Amino acid sequence: MRGRRVSAGGFSAKRLVRVRDLLERLVGSGFVPGVLVALARHGEVRVEATGTLAFQGAGAGIPMAGDTIVRMGSMTKPIVAACAMTLVEECTLRLDDPVDDLLPELAEMRVLTDPGGSLQDTVAAKRPVTLRDLLTFTLGTGTVIAKPGTVPIAEALDSIGRPDLDGWVRGLGALPLVHQPGERWMYDTAADATGALIARATGKPLGQALRERVCDPLGMRDTGFSVDTARLGRLATAYARDDGPAGEAVVEDPPDGRFSGPVAFEGGGGGLVSTADDYLAFASALLAGGTHHGRRFLSRSSVTLMATDHLSPAQKVVSGFEPGYFDNFGWGFGMSVVTRRTHLGPSVGSYGWPGFYGTAWYNDPAEDMATVVVMQRAHMGNQKLPLWSDVWTTIYQAIDD
Repeated sequence: MRGRRVSAGGFSAKRLVRVRDLLERLVGSGFVPGVLVALARHGEVRVEATGTLAFQGAGAGIPMAGDTIVRMGSMTKPIVAACAMTLVEECTLRLDDPVDDLLPELAEMRVLTDPGGSLQDTVAAKRPVTLRDLLTFTLGTGTVIAKPGTVPIAEALDSIGRPDLDGWVRGLGALPLVHQPGERWMYDTAADATGALIARATGKPLGQALRERVCDPLGMRDTGFSVDTARLGRLATAYARDDGPAGEAVVEDPPDGRFSGPVAFEGGGGGLVSTADDYLAFASALLAGGTHHGRRFLSRSSVTLMATDHLSPAQKVVSGFEPGYFDNFGWGFGMSVVTRRTHLGPSVGSYGWPGFYGTAWYNDPAEDMATVVVMQRAHMGNQKLPLWSDVWTTIYQAIDD
């Protein structure tokens, strides 16, 4: 177990032992080979890490650290939203303007009469899609969870090819929307559409736009859509959710896998790799109102907009993956916003989002705290992973003023 402390003030060293104990249980159970938590509060930065980059192979001998490169999954979404806001600040994009000029594939959309019915049974969209719709995930289409062969639009959305962003947008525009624009929240797809909009607005590949507008200003040197050869030794192995026949962890993506070279599809919904150090720089800049080391990369008002719950009660009632999904949080721009505190964890007004392979990030303005959790195993439905509430409980009980 390794701990790193910078500056002073903000945490109880004695109670942080409980954070270390939780991380050791995750590694000791065989769920992941390594895990890390980075905390920043009142000028103090604590990084607690244990384990290695892989169960076997070269990575098994490399300790998990702040510069370990990991797949961030859906933690890509807030970075893409922040990039879009830099374009809004320049008046290159406007929140309530239609995206038709730059994404003509999404102009004059049709909408399903019955979300579960025929793709040919449609009506005209009541209004154009706007950037605000993309950032708040109220585009009108997104993840549809259904048993195979039961919902035509789910099958159609799943079958869209991803040769590159332009090809993907053409495929999306050829399908009807599931719901009217602005009617309800639907997950994921809007983030990829935001990425396509950024690429066309800047005239540059999305990765280059993110690097110039977000990563370089914040010193995020290891954040991008792929890992070059010189850095592959720092890329952790990603493991599947389910164990193998003998109870062993199953490799889903090795270091020389899909992130080891340039990718054609730079997905704004979940394609970035990064490090805890890099992501903590992004989180801390937002927590500081858009500044990093005294230099501003976003206006305070942009950060406030990103961290505001934009969903209405009516939208929340009909949205989410299950009834009551939005009882305790809402949605800002590319990330969730806590609206009710129900356990020892993020305060009301906290914002952030997790990623598919067990990464997570939340800023808590009330506590002046940023938290980044890093591991590399698909966690949804995996009973070996302690509830996220346990993770936040161990972190929040260590706060000390």
